[in-house]
Formats: sequence, structure tokens, C-alpha cells
Amino acid sequence: MSSQERHGAASSSSSSCPSRQLEVEPMEDYHKPDQQTVQALRNIANRLRINSIKATTAAGNGHPTSCCSVAEIMSVLFFHSMKYRPDDPKNTNNDRFILSKGHATPVLYSVWLEIGFLKESELISMCQVDSMLEGHPTPKQQFVDVASGSLGQGLGIACGMAYTAKYFDKSSYRVYCLLGDGEMSEGAIWEAMAFASYYQLDNLLAILDINRLGQSDPAPLQHHVEKYQRRCEAFGWHAIIVDGHSVEELCKSLSQPCHQPTAIIAKTIKGKGIPVAEDKMGWHGKVLPKDMAESVMKDLQSRILNSSKRMYPASPIEDAPPVSLRNVSMPSAPNYKPGEKIATCKAYGMAVAKLGRYNERVVAMDVDTKNFTYSEIFKNEHPNRFIECYSAEQNMSLFPLVYKVNVATGCAAREHGPAHMGLEDMAIFRAIPNATIFYPSDGVSAEKAVELAANTKGVCYIRTTRPETAIIYNSNEDFHVGQAKVVCQSKDDQVTMIGAGMTLHEVLAAAEQLKKERIYIRVIDPFTIKPLDAKTIIDHVRATRGRVITVEDHYYEGGLGEAVCSAIVNEPGFTLQHLAVSHVPRSGKMSDLLKIYGIDRDSIVQMVRKMLNSSANAK
Repeated sequence: MSSQERHGAASSSSSSCPSRQLEVEPMEDYHKPDQQTVQALRNIANRLRINSIKATTAAGNGHPTSCCSVAEIMSVLFFHSMKYRPDDPKNTNNDRFILSKGHATPVLYSVWLEIGFLKESELISMCQVDSMLEGHPTPKQQFVDVASGSLGQGLGIACGMAYTAKYFDKSSYRVYCLLGDGEMSEGAIWEAMAFASYYQLDNLLAILDINRLGQSDPAPLQHHVEKYQRRCEAFGWHAIIVDGHSVEELCKSLSQPCHQPTAIIAKTIKGKGIPVAEDKMGWHGKVLPKDMAESVMKDLQSRILNSSKRMYPASPIEDAPPVSLRNVSMPSAPNYKPGEKIATCKAYGMAVAKLGRYNERVVAMDVDTKNFTYSEIFKNEHPNRFIECYSAEQNMSLFPLVYKVNVATGCAAREHGPAHMGLEDMAIFRAIPNATIFYPSDGVSAEKAVELAANTKGVCYIRTTRPETAIIYNSNEDFHVGQAKVVCQSKDDQVTMIGAGMTLHEVLAAAEQLKKERIYIRVIDPFTIKPLDAKTIIDHVRATRGRVITVEDHYYEGGLGEAVCSAIVNEPGFTLQHLAVSHVPRSGKMSDLLKIYGIDRDSIVQMVRKMLNSSANAK
């Protein structure tokens, strides 16, 4: 079955779903909740408000008004619409929930307190240094799949989950995403909307909390919910306007079947239930003083009417397949011979396709650059596991697919030209906690990097290059995360040189040239920039009398040179020289650009001579 046949194309002009007011036509399978159910859900909503206020006031931190606007939404979602096992939040069959407006996380914690999964003592410990309940949702909490809160990310994450459910797992679980109206100004939201429509993610439901107020100003569209509706419909979504504080309307809208992704546009009041803050500016991220909080909670408690009915979520359908991602390995060693030439980005593409033959959970994504990144190799072999995101680069980087092999972050081709030369990428990824940065220098190390990334927890970034480079490693060479390679050495080495990727080949060429002058240098390939093999580097720099030179096709700030500086900073008698790109590059031939920015073999030779002359003069 072709990609087009499998996915279809979304159309905003034709749909089997009603597209306007939900009162127009009752749905056949909609069963209006009885009055006891309605009252029970209202009671839960007010308890969610009470506990959100209690948690934020105790913490002295948080967004109670943002929590209060979504209380009915959360009540209906978790106690009427979603299917999940409350005692097993990680059950693979559960419906998924993404709190895109992550600053409202106290209301999510209050839900799990209501369910009985959390204790009140845990809730009021929120944001304390020893509490697992932080100011935004994090995966350390069992009921949270991915961290959220950075505006505009949640819907892209939900798209990845919904795509996985529909096309990979072929399972019944649905994905719900709660967004704030402030983040609707983010372009990534609309990239995700287009993606969901194109791939007909009818198992995806977004709830838009239109409470009118942002942080310092009203949101651009304020309470013009019909404008949100028209925008969502223009992107191929089924869009329904509801009163976000009406339990009945929420129950009805969330129960409607549809053959498109659905947006529930909920008109709400920010600070609902807090009289002094309702629909008022100046209350975003502001907690209630203790005396005010007690008064408001007392008033909310008085609105909770006696109801003997207890609400429990429905059990999910048990049809999600088991998934094992442990010990993912290549079926065979790399098939390269020393001296052959191949671009590491091509070797990367071939390696991902090869890994896909061994494990059916390997997935590749691209942004309409598959003929440059060589992900087209994977697509040709495994078309049902390839996701074309077109040019929606923000959206692609947010997908949390079940298998993370670095496709979302490592497919970028490093082309020398101002439009495609990313020379700050290592600095960016070095700043991410628990990230791993691979910088392979030939086809063998590129393939090994893919295999290691498949077995490494957290974000993995593989930096590849478009120009062909010679194979320098044997196919049976053993590679490990955080373990550098000493490519050449002798007892007469006077300087240690560290290069990575393309610059490693310039360093090796410089070493051959200097050998003719009887100047010997030791060459190290770090393989991973983070974690860096500090021990190997320090040991070999000591052996070359403390002299070390780093060479990189990256800006001076945050790359290989600074990583090495950090590793040797406490070592006495060490001298480091750093060759890198000093300013924004321009277009040109590779050899010309390397020379212009002083990272070619001739520049390396000159730096070695200068360092040795300085040492001689110092004596």
C-alpha cells in the first residue's frame, strides 16, 4: 500500500463531521450524562480548583488562575471521557494526555490526588527540592509521558503519539492535548495542525483553553472563539465551540466520533472560582495569599453538593502491541575498507536503513530533505516506517516517537554555505542535560554511532558531513560512548592534536606533512563530544609535554575546544591552542573555506610550529 493510499489527504472543504455549533445535530451514540454524573463532575472540578489553590499557596509558586480555567475540562477528561487504568499510569493501552500548557500542572496533580494515586502531603510539597512534583510536568512522574510547558510543543508531541497509535501500533488508544490560547501564537502549533490533518489523525483531540488572558496582555484573539474555529477548520480539523465550564457541553463534544483530528474550542474564564481574579489582568503566575486562599477554598467547598456517585475512568482496550527497544544492534559489521571514501551523512543514512531491517520499531523522519540526508534509503526499504514532515522543521523536532535513534536531531547535512552551515549546533546540544553528541569521522564510526544511539537513553545528536572522507577505521573497530580513539601515536610525539569529523582528516594530513620535518604529533578522535573522554585526552597530553591543539568546524563558543578546555582546566603545565571558525561563514569551495577560517592542514601545520617555537623560546 502506498503512502498516499495509507494516509489519504486531508480536506478542509469536505468532511463527514459537523463543523459548526454542536447543538445543530445530536450525535447518534451520544448519551447525555444523568444528573448525578453531571453533579459529580462539577464537584470534582471544584475540588480540582481547591487543591490547585492549596498546592500553589503552600509552594508560594505556580499558576492557580490557569488551573481554575480548565477545572471542568480536566474533570470531564479524566473522569468521563478518557480510558485508562488509574493504578497503572504507564499502561501501554491507556489513552495519552499531554498538558501543553504545562504551567497549569497543579491541576494535573490535583487530578491524580482525586484518583487516589497521590497523597495530599505530596501535593502540598509541590516545588520543594525533595518533591517529585515540579512546577511543570516531567517524566519522573509516572503519569507524565514527556516534559511539557515550553510553549507550542505539546501538540507536536501529541501528533507523534497519535501517528504512532494509528500507523505503527494500530491500537485503540487516543491522544488528548490541552493547550492554552497564549501558545496558539506559536508557529509550531500550526505546523502540528497541518501534519495531523494531512495524516488524518482522527485519534487526536486537542482542547483549546480560550481564557482570553495571557501573561502581560490579553491573547490576540481574546474570546473570539469563532476565529479560532475558522482557523482550525482551515487546517482540516473538525472544530467545536463549547462553554468550557459546562460539564454537559464538554461531555457531549468529547464523545462525538469523527474522521478528522478534532479541536474542542473551550471558552473559559481565567481564574474561574476566584472572584478577585476572574477575567482580571495581573494574576498570571500569581499565588493567592494564605488568608485569601482559605476564603476562596471555603467558598468553593460550599458549591460542592452532596453526591453519592463516584466517578471512575473506563478501562482501555487491550490492543497495544508489546515493544522491546533493549539491545538494538546491527545485524552485521560495517562493510567498508580503509582508504575508501564516503560522506558520513550517507553512511548515516545507510546505517539507519540497515538498523531498520533488524528492528521494526526503528522510525525515520525528514523535512523534505531525504535526498540530501539519505533518509530516502530508509524510506525505500521501510516506507511504512518513514514519516515525511515536509518543511515543518519545528514540528518534526518535537515528535516523541516510541523509538528515538536521533532521526529528529541528527539528519541535518553539514553543507558549507550560509544557508545550511550550522556552526553552533554542538554548543546547543552540549547545553542539554543528558544529551549525547556523536561526531563520527568516517563511514565505520558513523554506522557505529547509529547503533550506539539506538541504545543510549536521552537525546542523541549525530553530526554528519556531506563531503566524502576516507575510511580510517577497520570494520571490526570497537566504539563506545565517551571513549576516544587514538588514531596515530609514537614515542617521539611532541603535540597532541584533537580533531573531529572533517577536521580530523585535516589533522591527519597535517601530521603526515609534519612528519617530513621530523615533527611528530599524536592524533585523537574524540568520537563523542559529550560525554568527552577526558581521561584519554589528559593522559596523552601529558605524554606530549602538556601541548594540545583542537581543530573544529564550529564556532569558538561551546564546541570541541571549549569541551577540551573544561576537561583540562585543572591540569598544571598544559597549553591549549584552539582553531575554530571566528565569524559567520560565507559560500565557497570546501578547500577555500577551510583555508579562510584557518582550520585546514596548512593552518594546523603553522600552529604546531608556532607552539613548538614558543616552547623552545620559553626555555
